[in-house]
Amino acid sequence: MSAPSAPTSRTTRSQWLALGVIATSLLMVVLDGSIVTVAMPAIQNDLRFTPTGLGWVVNSYLIAFGSLLLLSGRLGDLVGRKRMFLSGTAVFTAASLLAGVATSPAALIAARFLQGIGSAMASAVGLGILVTLFTEPGQRARAIAVFSFTGAAGASIGQVLGGVLTDALNWHWIFFVNLPFGLAVLGLALPVLPSDRGLGLKAGADALGALLVTAGLMLGIHTVVKAEEYGWTSARTLGLGALAAVLLAAFLARQATARTPLMPLRIFRSRSVSGANLVQMLMVAALFSFQILVAFYLQRVLGYDATRTGLAMLPAAGIIGAVSLGVSARLNARFGERRVLLTGIALLIGVLGLLARVPVHAEYVGDLLPVMLLAAGFGLALPALTTLGMSGAGEADSGLASGLFNTTQQIGMALGVAVLSTLAASRTDSLLAHGSSRAEALTGGYHLAFGVGAGLLVAAFVVAAVLLRGPRQQTRTTTTRTPDAAPDVTGLTAV
Repeated sequence: MSAPSAPTSRTTRSQWLALGVIATSLLMVVLDGSIVTVAMPAIQNDLRFTPTGLGWVVNSYLIAFGSLLLLSGRLGDLVGRKRMFLSGTAVFTAASLLAGVATSPAALIAARFLQGIGSAMASAVGLGILVTLFTEPGQRARAIAVFSFTGAAGASIGQVLGGVLTDALNWHWIFFVNLPFGLAVLGLALPVLPSDRGLGLKAGADALGALLVTAGLMLGIHTVVKAEEYGWTSARTLGLGALAAVLLAAFLARQATARTPLMPLRIFRSRSVSGANLVQMLMVAALFSFQILVAFYLQRVLGYDATRTGLAMLPAAGIIGAVSLGVSARLNARFGERRVLLTGIALLIGVLGLLARVPVHAEYVGDLLPVMLLAAGFGLALPALTTLGMSGAGEADSGLASGLFNTTQQIGMALGVAVLSTLAASRTDSLLAHGSSRAEALTGGYHLAFGVGAGLLVAAFVVAAVLLRGPRQQTRTTTTRTPDAAPDVTGLTAV
């Protein structure tokens, strides 16, 4: 009787090794995003960046990454998700080497843009590989918990690692550190990740659609990240924003009529897919204030250095890990993803509510540690939201759904960076003009951003409560259809 069970054991080990590869790739990408922010002053001094030019070290990566996720996800479905994952990892690793040896601003910005391309190629299909690899609900829930924890905790780890590498060695090592990760992922992914041939380019070779969506997203994200510099009501911002909207509208119109659409619009028939992406956009925009503005508050108001800032935020990473890895899968199985998501969002509203009242001269244990512990809401919300966002996608569209989920994340991040940082800066300038001290003015600006972020989370809570249903509810809806109802050939539950 033991012989038949051996293949299952080997398959299970292979699945978890594949999860490790995907999680390591995600960690590499997330670390790269947060580790760079800590090293920006050193990069500016060494390469003689202008203040305006320095922003492109982040913006060039963000624009390439955010604009290519959707296209990369769909191409993964067409040419094979494993092939896209390997290609993206190779591009990202090579670009990291180029960034590490850069000796001029132009070389670093170009390498960062190339990093964004590689990140988009690998990240867009990672979640799609995961959900097709883990088909049993319990295993999928645990796998998504690991995936979500890696993304949430990686930012905190990156802040600590960035400070240590920059202080102990130099800024070049924040890019060189990607090389062993990238080579390990490539070496393990070849034998471990399942092979898939894809649908073939003829199933979605819409060149015009690819051009429209890539141009629209690239222009839109560029407009948002530069809105703080030029002003939200400037002719430049309004004009480019309108052009981006026209390009994206043309893309949607093209997809409705194209013979082989790049993004079949049937994916939006799933209430889980549409609702989860909208909730994620609101959540990520709001939680920029936790991930970034808390670090600014610690450094600019309380006077923490980079390493101490990262260490101060480690309790948040620890509690997120304990919840997402330890209990989230069991809670999702017992109470349903929708209820767990709503509970997580409620806790996060409390996080930003407390931060909106944090004093100028805060004590870490009394004022900030409770906030870090309430970050357990991340550990509840992210796995549940990811499960809901991918639950409506069938095998043929899992790469597209993964790319879409990552795209809305990046759009939410860009909006959060632009809107909340602009509000904080405007409020700070106003308080300074009225005679407040710099610490008081900065804190007042952060209070406003935290308050607006809490409002965005309230909106996310309402959307989730109204639109989302758990995967099991969708399954029951599908299985109770009348016998003569047409089959759901798209792999999505129409609602």
